[in-house]
Amino acid sequence: MTNHWIDIKNSNAVLIMGSNAAEHHPISFKWVLRARDNGAMVIHVDPKFSRTSARCDLHVPLRSGTDIAFLGGMLLYILEKNLYQKDYVTEYTNASFILGKDYGFKDGLFSGFDPQKHVYDRKKWDFARDDKGVSLRDKTLKDPRCVFQVLKKHYARYTPDMVSKVTGVSKQNLLTVYETFGATGKPDKAGTMMYALGWTQHTVGVQNIRLACMIQLLLGNIGVAGGGINALRGEPNVQGSTDHALLWHILPGYMPAPLASQQTLADYNTATTPKTNDPLSMNWWQNGPKYTVSLLKGWFGDAATKDNDFGYAWTPKIEPGEEYSNMFMFDRLYKKQMKGAIFFGHNPAQSMPNTNKIRKSLANLEWMVMGEVHKTETTDFWRGPGVDPKKVDTEVFLLPSCHRGEKGGTTTNSGRWQMWHYKGIEPMGLSKSMGAIYTELFHAVRDLYAKEGGAFPDPILNTDLPRQYDPEQTAMKVNGWFTRDCEVNGKKFKKGDQVPSFAFLTADGSTTSLCWLYSGGYPEVGKNLSKRRDHSQTPMQAKIGLFPNFSWCWPVNRRIIYNRAGVDVHGKPFNPELPVVAWDGKDWAGDVIDGGGPPMAQGGKYPFIMLTEGMSQIFGPGRVDGPLPEHYEPAETPLTKNPFSSQMNNPIIRWIMSDMDKFAKHGDPRYPIVLTTYSLTEHWLSGTDSRNIEVLLEAEPQLYVEMSHELAKEKGIQNGDVVEIESIRGKVQAVAMVTVRVVPFKIMGKTVHLIGMPFAFGWTTPGVGDSTNRLTPTVGDPNCYIPEYKASLVNIRKATKVTELER
Repeated sequence: MTNHWIDIKNSNAVLIMGSNAAEHHPISFKWVLRARDNGAMVIHVDPKFSRTSARCDLHVPLRSGTDIAFLGGMLLYILEKNLYQKDYVTEYTNASFILGKDYGFKDGLFSGFDPQKHVYDRKKWDFARDDKGVSLRDKTLKDPRCVFQVLKKHYARYTPDMVSKVTGVSKQNLLTVYETFGATGKPDKAGTMMYALGWTQHTVGVQNIRLACMIQLLLGNIGVAGGGINALRGEPNVQGSTDHALLWHILPGYMPAPLASQQTLADYNTATTPKTNDPLSMNWWQNGPKYTVSLLKGWFGDAATKDNDFGYAWTPKIEPGEEYSNMFMFDRLYKKQMKGAIFFGHNPAQSMPNTNKIRKSLANLEWMVMGEVHKTETTDFWRGPGVDPKKVDTEVFLLPSCHRGEKGGTTTNSGRWQMWHYKGIEPMGLSKSMGAIYTELFHAVRDLYAKEGGAFPDPILNTDLPRQYDPEQTAMKVNGWFTRDCEVNGKKFKKGDQVPSFAFLTADGSTTSLCWLYSGGYPEVGKNLSKRRDHSQTPMQAKIGLFPNFSWCWPVNRRIIYNRAGVDVHGKPFNPELPVVAWDGKDWAGDVIDGGGPPMAQGGKYPFIMLTEGMSQIFGPGRVDGPLPEHYEPAETPLTKNPFSSQMNNPIIRWIMSDMDKFAKHGDPRYPIVLTTYSLTEHWLSGTDSRNIEVLLEAEPQLYVEMSHELAKEKGIQNGDVVEIESIRGKVQAVAMVTVRVVPFKIMGKTVHLIGMPFAFGWTTPGVGDSTNRLTPTVGDPNCYIPEYKASLVNIRKATKVTELER
């Protein structure tokens, strides 16, 4: 989230799209209702009606997988009606930048596309530059090659009539949403967008969010109270997990993972440190080498020295062109290219797409280690449906992990607030925290390396990890400390002092930090800011509900990021009634200012400090599948033609190819129905925790499928019937829920039905049904590799025999 939970109350319009916030992020919805009480219009755009829809002013059903069409129409409406905030757009975005001669777009493809390799040459999307390499601009926004004019041309096709035909949303509903949210493009108004997995789990997931950001930038809704792009992060501490590099292609703090072609630290720094000659750009990522060296010192301690590149050679490298996401990892496993696997808090045999393939692939392992609270479909795959245990040679080790209430540490909520989670009770039985289990495993392996040697023992033997796991000590190390007496930024520090913030991290080895973003959260020994519960705030902060002394927020306790975009060039808030920051002539008041320095009119820097150009990116050349979001149909679609171009799917889509990876053809008559999936309030993700709690299982006892009355009548299905849902990859049984919460769509002149299914059930809980993900395809977004769970093709019929829901 650019903003935070409480700030939602400051919004004049709330657009919830790709999220069922009331059920899955109820704390967020508390503040949504507060905004509504204050007069905000709350809109829910989602394929089906839910508890969120029930509390909103307007529910707008749309065909799953058409978010870009919907949002593209909104962007066109904003431009045509001159609803954009011109000063914000010209001063703080790259709308005025002039594109180079190589940029172009034709019939669904951007310039630089290689049809053989299915990649773009992104250099073709660069800006025109002066002799110093600084981007040329036209602040009148009239140059035909400037981003603003290119934007208007690109989205001219996204008319209300066309968007209505593609999405299934009525023209009246489209215009109501566009007008309501477009009205926030005034200095004294603000609108917020809230999304979750409904936007991300698509083959255009990143571009869904990109387009939302573009709209918010046009309206001036980034950096202001009540604005923002607010990602609702989920149950398993998703925000903290990604901050600390849950994903394979980044290091902690969102730094790029090293490539095998970057053999030295100098190579890595050269490749990953952006440069600009624009004196007004802060270009914060130029500090990347400081964060990298501090991370390496945190990993390898005293063994990391300047002479050995601070242990850079000991870090894993990615082979250029190779991909290591879950999708590709399990494909390698299926093809018998892996011997062992360790899974902690992950149930891939239930929660990964094309689950039949996942379960089969697990049997190819020689050994598998699981850290779990309960038995799951993965721990027990060897005795699953249709599996003969005698024919499975995989040796499975189940390590008892304690429950979250039995361990202490930090969690980070969606608003980036890091809060200490106190241990409730001691772990039961022989169970231990994952931190403790990992620590023991690591030292057992290291002891073997020390005793027996190995092909490359250095990374293992030199890793600086205590033998006993201590969450408090780990939190201190995440923040970082000084490795020797030194002076940084005019301040003197002693060896062992905690680093006060990431502004004091160095590239010479004198500091450590396991994640630069979190440096400042533990600035002194005994001063764990995540434990703060102080409600005090200044009158200015109280106007917007900032609460800067409650817990701690990355970065540097800034609650609303890019807040310098919330003021004009003189430092005056666009909305003086709800100021986030304000310049008093000498200093900034309110939130922690983003980047420091005076206002732009007094020699300050551009406000979007993390971007090389210093300007926010309406035109975004960094995405692999295009600098502007374009509507492409999902991998499986009921249409035989993309109405916007002849390019049917995302041209850079990540397909997985094997004999078990089958895909329905476009408009396949065997599978005419769109399936979308979702979570349940009552069940935790794949349900492995919650299905073992009687009251929760009583509340949501079995797998079900929501369908419209029209589809039920067409198929001869009654409410409560057991039905069979089939995709080209598999079948599942579920209980039919015939409901008005799902409606048919009129798409390009024909009726398209949509059904919805939760994915919290699995065979290890008797009588509840099995994984919905036996139906979903293994195909993903090319930027972040998330699978397309939200839009695939199926058919449905009344079951002739009940096999998976017997009780």
